[in-house]
Amino acid sequence: MSRASLITAGALAALLAGCGAIGGPRTEVKVYSPATAVTVDPAWPKVDWSLSVGVQAANAMLDSPRIAVRPTANELQTYKGARWADNAPDLLQTALVEAFEDSGRIPSVMRIGGGSTRGDYGLWIEVRQFETVYDGASPEAVIEVQARLVKLRGGSLVASKRFRQAVPGRTPEVDDIVTAFGEAMSTLGTEVVAWTLTEAK
Repeated sequence: MSRASLITAGALAALLAGCGAIGGPRTEVKVYSPATAVTVDPAWPKVDWSLSVGVQAANAMLDSPRIAVRPTANELQTYKGARWADNAPDLLQTALVEAFEDSGRIPSVMRIGGGSTRGDYGLWIEVRQFETVYDGASPEAVIEVQARLVKLRGGSLVASKRFRQAVPGRTPEVDDIVTAFGEAMSTLGTEVVAWTLTEAK
């Protein structure tokens, strides 16, 4: 039996929940920034247009540096003593911008922010899931987004698609779950880059 399958209800409870009450014992917080990388396909087209990338959360729970975890289907909590280096949508935005840049297939990639939008196309990402999910004994890092590609001149929709990645953690420990998030973000980023380069004309 794998180590992941041996997690008990007590062990899970120790990992979950927020910081202690004001005036209570202080909890040391570990800050995580998952490593990501794009896998470039030589068949991807090289384009001459520019792109702006915007990412937002579908709900307030995900628009947070807290690491969300779903111990049951209808319950959402956070890990105690662990935080992302930025809000989850901002982490994903950074990973996507870097993926486009590292692909070497596009001359200019910008972030959508501060009310300004530039470029030929806009890639709008809504984060539906960015959480650890316990579906059975083994936890998975789950990222699900809805992507919309639009022409910025005129605002016409070019294409839309749902992307989802679920990567199991090697163990239920937070360090291993964060590694799984990095793998999920890398694969999702690769898929989004390939789709965008292909769909935009």
